[in-house]
Amino acid sequence: MANRSPRKSFTWSEALQFSWQALRANKVRTLLTALGLVIGNASVILVVTISLTSRDYILEQIRGIGSNMIYAYYEAGSQTATKVDADFVKMADVEAVREQLAPRITAATGVMSNYDRMVIAGREQDVAVLGSDEHYAPVRNHVLLAGRFLDASDVALRQKVAVLTRRLAERLFGSPRNAIGEVLKVHGLQFTVIGVFREKTSTYGLSELADETIVIPLSVIRYFTPVERIDPMYVQVRTPADVVPVTAIVQQILESRHRPGARYRVENLTAILEAASSIALILTLVLILVAAIALIISGIGIMNIMLVTVTERTREIGIRKSVGATRGEILRQFLLEAVLISVGGGFLGILLGVAMPLSVRFFADGLDIPISGISIAVAFAVSFLVGIVFGLLPASRAAQLNPVEALRYE
Repeated sequence: MANRSPRKSFTWSEALQFSWQALRANKVRTLLTALGLVIGNASVILVVTISLTSRDYILEQIRGIGSNMIYAYYEAGSQTATKVDADFVKMADVEAVREQLAPRITAATGVMSNYDRMVIAGREQDVAVLGSDEHYAPVRNHVLLAGRFLDASDVALRQKVAVLTRRLAERLFGSPRNAIGEVLKVHGLQFTVIGVFREKTSTYGLSELADETIVIPLSVIRYFTPVERIDPMYVQVRTPADVVPVTAIVQQILESRHRPGARYRVENLTAILEAASSIALILTLVLILVAAIALIISGIGIMNIMLVTVTERTREIGIRKSVGATRGEILRQFLLEAVLISVGGGFLGILLGVAMPLSVRFFADGLDIPISGISIAVAFAVSFLVGIVFGLLPASRAAQLNPVEALRYE
């Protein structure tokens, strides 16, 4: 009598094939079960994408006010008018900062403010008149719309030239281009318009710039200002890492050049940038937690359906065990089914989550929405883990079924 050959072991490829066939036999249920993973993974990708985009937008808006910028001004005290006038930040202070910090800064500039009455659209109104120099526009990241900014010769030669904000140019002359070469009167003197600009990031009137502002050479505005007062002084630092130490040095320079007790506010945007980054991080973590809850609920749904599947296929499990299938092989098959549902749904969710930000580019030219590769990897890994974790209980239950009782099951 010939010896029977040992039973061939049930390979992973065969388990995968049987699992795929079982899922195809219940397509609608499989798709509905995977839908939770689709939504969950798409949510993870979109949450991280929205968070990154929002963070980059907020930080770009803050940086748009001025790159690596420090601003300083005198805080008025209770001294007499003569002493207060002497305590104001002067152009000599700006020059001292330029000289002492030359290797560590790219520019330092000052602003003097004034007002004048002008007739705009048939109505007389106050217009802000600022005096500054050639460093003002690059330090404040202004965007040139037409013409040019002030240059060193304009300041040195006391040229009667003016640069207008876009709003003022449009109200006076119709458009930025039409304004170039036109003449307007400031404090009774004629100034030629040489440029029109706008703020890169709107400060909504919280800076020295108003919507309707004229910028003229600092050397010229001194004719109309009885007291020299730089408010504020701007300093642009070469590297972001040097902003905080240079802020402290600027404070020391100002205090050393004025009477003891004079108070100067010297600030930078570092604290605001750090606060914005922290808020973005917290927002990301909260939104990811919400998406994680959706994935856990999806996993519970997979476990539920797989338990139902085990019950429905009890007789099939009994037949397979009666012909020699081991507990490990039964466990492997049902675990693979759960993983296929979760990974398949996760993959579709990743595609959906990536496709939505990419599709925005077709509707908004030049809008580049960053997609995090880490979020894609995490979403895929979580999908795999959900299948393993939530598929383990149904697979174990299927593997532990008694073959005799399973064959009797109807």
